[in-house]
Amino acid sequence: MSPNSSISLVLTAIGDDRPGLVEQLARVISDHQGNWLESSMSHLSGKFAGIVCVSLGADQLEALKAALAKLPGLHITSEESETTDSGESRVGERRLKLSLVGHDRIGIVREVSQVLARHAVNVEDLNTYIASAPMSAAILFHADAELTASPALDVRALTRDLEHLSNDLMVDITLNETLRT
Repeated sequence: MSPNSSISLVLTAIGDDRPGLVEQLARVISDHQGNWLESSMSHLSGKFAGIVCVSLGADQLEALKAALAKLPGLHITSEESETTDSGESRVGERRLKLSLVGHDRIGIVREVSQVLARHAVNVEDLNTYIASAPMSAAILFHADAELTASPALDVRALTRDLEHLSNDLMVDITLNETLRT
């Protein structure tokens, strides 16, 4: 790789949550001519957890990694990525949205992900949370996911398999009929 080439770097950061963490991270990235492309950040059990994709010149890579390692209170790991195009399309893929709600229990994410894997469905984005059910004290598990699959996917079979996981699992799958081209 030539020193002037651009690379994509995916960073994961975790630490005790406090004001200013994102600013510190953004400042170090900017100071090393990094372009913040996309990110997902959350407050989880008192911790800050973030994933950031950055594009930067190859000549800045090692200096950025060293500067990130010096940020107080954050544990940061990095992986080089093959592309800086966050909107890279894969020809012929179908896009799906999955929403499901059911009584919370151990293993529900494992069970759902096993069904998705059996149907060769890729999870591109997954957000989960638990909340009290309206009108009762039951704890409900909620999941919203963006998925991709081949045009040959049988959406009815996928829905049926997900619904078979539990009698109380409500599954809503919507399909964006536009294929990626």
